[in-house]
This record gives sequence, structure tokens and C-alpha cells, in this order.
Amino acid sequence: MKERLDRVRKIMAEKALDGVIVTGRANTFYLSGFTGSTSYLLIGRTDAWLVVDFRYTIQAKGQVREGIEVVELKESFLATLDRIIAEEGMKSVGFEDNNLSYSEYERFRSKLTHAGKLVAVGNEIDMLRIRKDEEEIEAIAEAVKLGDRVFEQVLRVIKPGMKETELAAEIEYQMRKLGASGPSFATIVGAGPRSAMCHASPSENTIKPGDAVVLDFGVIYRNYCSDMTRTIFIGEPCEEMKKIYRIVKEAQQAALDCLASGMPARDADKVARDIISRAGYGPNFGHSLGHGVGIEIHEEPRLSEKSDDILLDGMVFSVEPGIYVEGLGGVRIEDLVVLTGGKPRDLTGSTKDMIVL
Repeated sequence: MKERLDRVRKIMAEKALDGVIVTGRANTFYLSGFTGSTSYLLIGRTDAWLVVDFRYTIQAKGQVREGIEVVELKESFLATLDRIIAEEGMKSVGFEDNNLSYSEYERFRSKLTHAGKLVAVGNEIDMLRIRKDEEEIEAIAEAVKLGDRVFEQVLRVIKPGMKETELAAEIEYQMRKLGASGPSFATIVGAGPRSAMCHASPSENTIKPGDAVVLDFGVIYRNYCSDMTRTIFIGEPCEEMKKIYRIVKEAQQAALDCLASGMPARDADKVARDIISRAGYGPNFGHSLGHGVGIEIHEEPRLSEKSDDILLDGMVFSVEPGIYVEGLGGVRIEDLVVLTGGKPRDLTGSTKDMIVL
């Protein structure tokens, strides 16, 4: 994992920095292996230090990768950082301004007295995570397989009269039972007209015959996220919902088929969007086609109309077109894909054929 620290040091060299303070939890794990909730990672030109409090000292020593020293604070986090900065003679120190509140930045300015200059590095460290290595892809693939198993189990218990909240609880119970450390985001369940709400929070609404039910959920497994959506029907759906399902399925497959390393992300979005628009439902597809997934549930790249991202090997992202008609219902189908060898590999194994229970 030294290669990851070396990539940070390349950013430092380009910006003439003596060190960088990493505060974002995802970046801290990516660079150090530490999974605790509180720490500061200081990366210098040759050495690195993970500053933790007493609660995490033993854990950190067991998790950090080679080349990182665990330091238990004695007075405060910033006092400890300032001492290391002084000892190492760091004059120009970078920080993750996109992961730091204004009040935290003000504390940095007042407490890090030996850092002659604090330099914002924006999202440059985040962007190091945009292309996954083989170990990361394997972890994500296992998380996706676990999600497929959750879906398989949940199909056995869905029935009319069940509340959305009950179904969401069953989904998250199955995650834990099958080995996930938890959901990668708040589980989405929307039934009937509420399925037209893209991010429906589960409610006391009961599932009724003829309802479309949108299930959007993900798991955290080995510290990596999965994300999938399937829309099922409780009893025979109306003709318009059948039509909408066919359109969404066609749009998703067309987007999957067009994916290739080197293509603009916006082009993939356009393929799916054009199919939905030609069918007369353009205004009913209001979100982007997809987003990167990794340590966090929303990462780069972004597959949207306005995205400037170029899709490359090693990128893992969702492909999730949808149509949502207020008062009627909605359909979304979502798979997780990795680009490898210039082509897409669909990690999600659950069927996309219309399921009528």
C-alpha cells in the first residue's frame, strides 16, 4: 500500500508541500487501513503519522499499513500534529478543504503555529480513489454478491399488507445475517404511488395488490459498498407500468452495452436518456444515470449529462435509469459495473426480468 502514499507525495511535490493532513474518513482508511471514527493522518515527504486518542491506539496499531507510525495524543490532536510539524520542519502543509468545516479550518490556523502556510488540496486525494485496484474490485464484487443474496431472501417474504418499514427492516436484517457490517446507505422502499419518489424513505404505507415496489439498498462488506435497485410487482401491474418497466430495462441494457474505457461518462447517460425520451418519458427521468461506488456509496465518476469524467479501467459505478410518474408509480433498475480490459463487467447477478409476486 506504499504506492498509495507515494501518489499523495506526488501531489505534494506538484504543490511544493512538506506535508498533508488527511481528515476524511474514507481517505484515511484508503491510505492507512485504519477504520476508526476519529484520527488525523499526517503524510510527510518520507514518513507518515496517524494521530489517535487512547480509545483507538490498540486498534490503530493492528490496522495501519507499513510506513505509518501510530501516535497517541497527549494533549490534543492539533497540539500533537503541531509538534510533529515542528520536529519535521514542515513549512507548507496541505489540508482537505472539502472535508473540513470553516470552524475546523479556523482551529487549524490558530493551533498549527509551526505550519508556515496551510494549502487547500481540494478533492485531489479523493480522486486517487476513482480507479480501484484488484483488491478493491474483489471486495466490491463480494459486497454485490451479498446484496444479490439479500434480494433473493427478501423476495420470499414480501406480501400484501406488509408495511414499507417492515420490508426495509427485513432487508437490513438479512444483510447482517449474511455477513454485512451494515447498510451502505439508508434503505429505500417505495410501494404503489410512493414508488414514484426516487428516494422514498420507508413509511407506514402498506403494500397492496398491483403495486410496484422499488427496493434500493446496499451493504458494507470488508469496508466497501454495494448498491442495487430492483422494481418488483405485487400481483399483475397495469399496462402502463408494464410499458414503463420495459422501457427502463431497455434503457439500462443499452447503457451497459455501450460502455467502454475511454468514453465520456455523459455519453452513457445520453444513451439511456434518449431511449426514455423517445418513449415520451424524458421529464420523468430526473436524476443521472449513475455514480461511482467504493469505500463511500457516492464517489467519482459521475455519469450525468453535465459530467466531464472519462470512463477508464478500474472505475466501479452504478447504471440506474428510472421513470417516475406522480400518482402512478416508478421503476428503477440498477446494477454495479466495473470497467476492465476496456469493457464493462456487470457485478450484479439478480435477474432484471419483470418479477410479479
